[in-house]
Amino acid sequence: MDPHTICAASGEEDCGALSRTRRRRKGITSASLSAMDQITIEFILPTTPKNGLSPHTTLLEVPGNWTVEQVKAQVWLRAVASNFSPDFYHKFSPDHCILLYMKKGTLCEIYDKHQVFQTLDCIRYWRALKKDVGRISLVFRPPQQDEALRYQRFLNQLIGYDVTDVSNVHDDELEFTRRKLLTPRRNELQERDPRLYAVDPWLTDRPLRDHLLSKVMNGHLLVVIHIFTTSQTIKVSIDSTPEQVLASVFAKTANKRALVGIPDDVCESDFVLRVCGREEYLYGDRPLQDFSWIRRCLKNGEEIHLVLEKLPDTDLDQVQKEDWAQVDDCTGVAGTHEQLTIDEKDHERVFTISMWDCNRKFRVKVLGIDIPLLPRNPDLTVYIEASIFHGQQLLAQERTTSKPFMEEVLWNTWLEFDIKIRDLPKGARLNLQVGSKPPTQSSPIDTGKSKTRLQYYVNLLLVDHRSLLRQGEFVLHMWKIPEKGEESSSSVNADKLTSATNPDKASSMAVAVSLDKYCYPVVLPKSRDSGGDSGEPGGERGQREMPNHLRKQFEAILAKDPLHPLSPEDKELLWHFRHECMRHPRAYPKLLASVRWGRQEDVQAAHAMLERSSAWDSSGLDVGLALQMLDCNYSDAQVRSMAVRKLETLGGDDVLRYLLQLVQAVKFEPYHDSALVRFLLKRALRSKRIGHFLFWFLRSEIVQSLHYQQRYAVLLEAYLRGCGDAMLTDFHKQVEVTEALQKVTREMKAMLADKYDVSSQVVFQLRQTLEALQSSGLPQTFRVPYDPGLRAGTLMIEQCKVMASKKRPLWLQFKRADPSSLSSDPIGIIFKDGDDLRQDMLILQILLIMESIWETESLDLYLLPYGCISTGNRIGMIEIVKDAATIANIQQSVVGSRGAFKDEILNQWLRDKCVNEDRFQQAVERFLYSCGGYCVATYVLGIGDRHNDNIMITESGNLFHIDFGHILGNYKSFMGISKEWVPFVLTPDFLYVMGTAGKKSSPHFQKFQDVCVKAYLALRHHTNQLIILFSMMLMTGMPQLTSKEDIDYIREALTVGRSEEEAERHLLEQIEICREKGWMVQINWFVHLVLGIKQGVEKRST
Repeated sequence: MDPHTICAASGEEDCGALSRTRRRRKGITSASLSAMDQITIEFILPTTPKNGLSPHTTLLEVPGNWTVEQVKAQVWLRAVASNFSPDFYHKFSPDHCILLYMKKGTLCEIYDKHQVFQTLDCIRYWRALKKDVGRISLVFRPPQQDEALRYQRFLNQLIGYDVTDVSNVHDDELEFTRRKLLTPRRNELQERDPRLYAVDPWLTDRPLRDHLLSKVMNGHLLVVIHIFTTSQTIKVSIDSTPEQVLASVFAKTANKRALVGIPDDVCESDFVLRVCGREEYLYGDRPLQDFSWIRRCLKNGEEIHLVLEKLPDTDLDQVQKEDWAQVDDCTGVAGTHEQLTIDEKDHERVFTISMWDCNRKFRVKVLGIDIPLLPRNPDLTVYIEASIFHGQQLLAQERTTSKPFMEEVLWNTWLEFDIKIRDLPKGARLNLQVGSKPPTQSSPIDTGKSKTRLQYYVNLLLVDHRSLLRQGEFVLHMWKIPEKGEESSSSVNADKLTSATNPDKASSMAVAVSLDKYCYPVVLPKSRDSGGDSGEPGGERGQREMPNHLRKQFEAILAKDPLHPLSPEDKELLWHFRHECMRHPRAYPKLLASVRWGRQEDVQAAHAMLERSSAWDSSGLDVGLALQMLDCNYSDAQVRSMAVRKLETLGGDDVLRYLLQLVQAVKFEPYHDSALVRFLLKRALRSKRIGHFLFWFLRSEIVQSLHYQQRYAVLLEAYLRGCGDAMLTDFHKQVEVTEALQKVTREMKAMLADKYDVSSQVVFQLRQTLEALQSSGLPQTFRVPYDPGLRAGTLMIEQCKVMASKKRPLWLQFKRADPSSLSSDPIGIIFKDGDDLRQDMLILQILLIMESIWETESLDLYLLPYGCISTGNRIGMIEIVKDAATIANIQQSVVGSRGAFKDEILNQWLRDKCVNEDRFQQAVERFLYSCGGYCVATYVLGIGDRHNDNIMITESGNLFHIDFGHILGNYKSFMGISKEWVPFVLTPDFLYVMGTAGKKSSPHFQKFQDVCVKAYLALRHHTNQLIILFSMMLMTGMPQLTSKEDIDYIREALTVGRSEEEAERHLLEQIEICREKGWMVQINWFVHLVLGIKQGVEKRST
């Protein structure tokens, strides 16, 4: 029997016979010799001789291909045979001890008992040092201390999930990942600059564009520095660093230190510049023009006020000491095929099997299903559909026969798949779905009229987190596929990728399956020692130059947007000329989508090309391209690591810009530990601002997404264990405030259950409740979750109220906690319970990205992406924009509901808010630009339900939109009739502000058109990026974003495939449609005012 036959032995065959067949030895090659290397280790034991000071030791020659578990067992047997402390070794087992070694002064643990010894990092380390004998300590497993348990409970409370609960796992991946993430966390903490982390300057890497440069006087800025009770105005260059500004301040105050309150024994290096009223610092060696706050002041025409203060105490960021030892750097890493193969090996030295030796087809035995409560229709028949996926690529599929649906259905049958075990890639998942159909149907195949329906699903990763092929029996608790319209139906696309099982074991469907068993662990090798794809059939063809007649076809394929499906011919062409593709990084997503991940040779060829290619790393940063390779279509760890490697070059402000998508992309990782998870952890531990938003994005997902709770919880715990005490205290306060306000909101909603209006009695009750809350321990200050630079103080009770909109949000006003604040305005927050704000967050984030795209064209369209954050399960906070009113409020304030038809009201309101004609003209200019920006943005994003209660304007003329419940053309209808009559909102009263009416034009309107066209064409240049950003959010659970058809709207809106001239003409046509049908919008707004329809965020000016 050859090695391939041996590998195919199943649990039904005799393992003794399997061993006997291995005794047919073959000649030993150099490859097998390396796999049989003996490693000499001195083991320091956990016992000490009587009257001795030094512990027992034993020297052991360890075969390189033994597993850690086998080594521990052999050491234990040696200790027993040597009669070392017999009572100890008979009372305890090897599992009571851990293996530790020292590396560069750090204590490391050999954690994974299944790992092959020669793949350990300590072996590589000792060989590099040319050590003949390694030293490992066998230490009794220390019990967890009470303080550590208390700290863990505190972290679990912040996380919103108990990460130590392993009741719903079928392996140790959760604990395994918790231990592995200690290494990148500790590495990051060792490199972290305490001062830089404490002040966390918010910088941008983007060049200062012309529209902002024009606001700088000869390259200089006027900065007001507040020093205790006095202030100094100094003129500084935009290229000056904060240190140079401090030096200038100290030079100016050299002779009057006592007057301004600066002691003589300090110098500028003891101080830092902070933004007045905000916990935002200017620090470091970057020029002032690179600081986000300076740019914000320039953009808004605001004075720059900074306060001089002592550097923050870095001890406040102290990190709790870890109880754990750092795990071996190579934990979970498999050996090469040559190290693992049974081919040409003595059976005495075979302890693991390479998956690449297994030529049998993969199979699964479906035992049966069990459900505590049958569905309402008892006459259904059921079947199991078993599929093997890699990402979204289907590798093989089989089905059982149909049987009557009962509480227990047994099949006890093998399903053999058309894929060999050797071809299963890492990340391949066995997807099991229970389908049902009426008993009259003879086949589970859907014929169009059939009522066949998939009802339950669960996934099992066929190769686990440590690269071991799954073996044996599994009882998996399944997830129910929601009916269309159910709350969870919008997230089912992402949920169906999870490898987690349903935690509700008592009432969920369970499926029992059995996989082949082997005498030894079967391991997926990390590579072959020979490497490359030179031996692969067609390898030479793949390196041929592409003929000219195919190059046009090749270019056409690359030009297609990310949503455009590749035909089999496209894939064949790309793979055939894969080496040509590797020279063009923009071809990578399409090339990698053409890989047949169910063929080991193709996977190896792809990996070899990726390792050898330098084009990717040497190319410029294309965020869209990198993000595309992190979506649900790419499960391969090397591909995803390559994408993350490119993102490593992102500046902090860009990481924040794409953080929402990156957090969602974690769902598409097959395993908890990944390059993406480590990237997010590192960047959060480097920047408090990134860490703050990562905390809330993760916490929101943990409480809303049962399918990914464990994965997000592990990442959040890893971050919290390294963020420092100051951040932990801040997070605790924010969670406390959020939970308290949620309780109050629910009380108010219960009081108003059957009422529409909010009575004065309800408002009185709210204020009494808030008063009691404030006096009974509500934190006196807390960071505002949507803006960590702001610290809110106590509630201004008399200004708080319950709003009359559907979800009864709380309108809250807080004092500013920072005594250096120059503004007396309160911090206004709308607290909502009952709405999922993640869709609003996405749109506001896309608006910020659009703004950055326009900035590259020196276009400032005054978008106002107000603060908004989801803080839990359908709860969150929204910023109240000061000095702003809804269009509805403005219209009603003059003549009631008839105001919808009065074109001049908005213009007059704006004039009344401006102190002089100059200010009014500035307001009109700002209105023109902001109106243009929102017209283009709402059109491209398909934002619907635009009425006069969700369009607002500030007193300085800044128009902005709120409440994004309907996007991508999913418009509202009334009695079956669409409420959207125009592409975007451009009503007669808006045109009146621009000095035009009807078909007439004006200089302002002409400028408005030019602005719209420039903005629209700029977005068209970034079509792929916008499509990728939305496609990555397809699986988040947003009701308006559930299928690729939803994103098709963007392609149509941006006129993909048409020329620039056609695109410009198209947009101008849309503007004309708005002008012609503006009166229809006015009718809609009039009806809205008359009926008192209140949707989303209510009027904010009252």
